Amino acid sequence: MRRCDFRTKGIAAKLSHGGFSGRIGGIGRAWGRLAALALLPLSGCGLPIITFQADTVAEATSASEPATTGSIERHPESFGRDLGAEDWRRAHAALAVALDPQGNGRPVKWDNPETNLRGSVNPTGLPYVSNDQICRDFLASVIAPGRSRFLRGTGCKPSGGEWTLKRVRGTKTVI
Repeated sequence: MRRCDFRTKGIAAKLSHGGFSGRIGGIGRAWGRLAALALLPLSGCGLPIITFQADTVAEATSASEPATTGSIERHPESFGRDLGAEDWRRAHAALAVALDPQGNGRPVKWDNPETNLRGSVNPTGLPYVSNDQICRDFLASVIAPGRSRFLRGTGCKPSGGEWTLKRVRGTKTVI
């Protein structure tokens, strides 16, 4: 920490001992003190309040980036963990047919007799463009013996690409 020079000490001393007496007496003295007090911060004793400094260059550049950030959302990969690879292949095929902008907009069913899972995909709105992709909202069902669930979501595909899930939310389970 650096010390103030003699000028500042002199101003502070004159303020404390009643210096700066003016010719008019008490009024001049008050104005003199006020002027000296106003000039005190400008006298050169100021230091930065906060400083940021790394010890070494390597320490400053070694801050690791987080693996995921909040700005990039992770997209779902299927209708749920209970679907196996073959179940999802069949459900994804139904999704592609149901969301096709040239399609008739009717529900498309899928089933896998090996796992006894079945379901349908029903488009719930017209296709729209988002981020240079064709998107469409849907309602899907996944039915297994003794239980079923419904999902709302959005599927999108780039021109000439495949449909991917952008958003999937579960709704209330029935049965």
